[in-house]
Amino acid sequence: MVIWTGVTGSLPQFLRKGTNPKIYEGAARKLSVDAETVQHGVEGLMYLLTESSKLMISEVDFQDSVLVLGFTEELNHLLQQLYLENRKEIRHILGELTPSLPHYHNLEWRLDVQLASRALRHQVKPTVTMKLHLEESGGDKSAKVLQTDPATLMHLIQELEKALAELKTTHCRRILRNIK
Repeated sequence: MVIWTGVTGSLPQFLRKGTNPKIYEGAARKLSVDAETVQHGVEGLMYLLTESSKLMISEVDFQDSVLVLGFTEELNHLLQQLYLENRKEIRHILGELTPSLPHYHNLEWRLDVQLASRALRHQVKPTVTMKLHLEESGGDKSAKVLQTDPATLMHLIQELEKALAELKTTHCRRILRNIK
């Protein structure tokens, strides 16, 4: 793990700042390998640690995952220690790096119908006006005003219902389970 610390500095720093090619070159000289090999090794280990941290897998599951890689028993144990020591901090950093999207807070709507105008005496022109109130993760609130005709609104509703039905399929549930 001396090489690991030399190459990355620390896991949190690596996650926040990314890679540094000069460090890879220095480690490659010490190991007598290509810098690209060192880079791929570090990125592979980071992928293993971040995915394991995202899924909060147990010690046994992590060890089973690492056994497949064919490392020595000592290296497997060191990787497991590295995972156990840093998994909470990795999850915290990954949580900070995810974009904060606004979410639904409230919806106000109004239906306006224009029945006639000077040019056309007998026309019916309905319009739906919606005010969508959103709340950010920091507590900030914003509002978006949307205006549409009923036909477009019905099409939007149908598309959203299709998306909701798609979420209930086994394929989507499997994907969502792996994302969380």
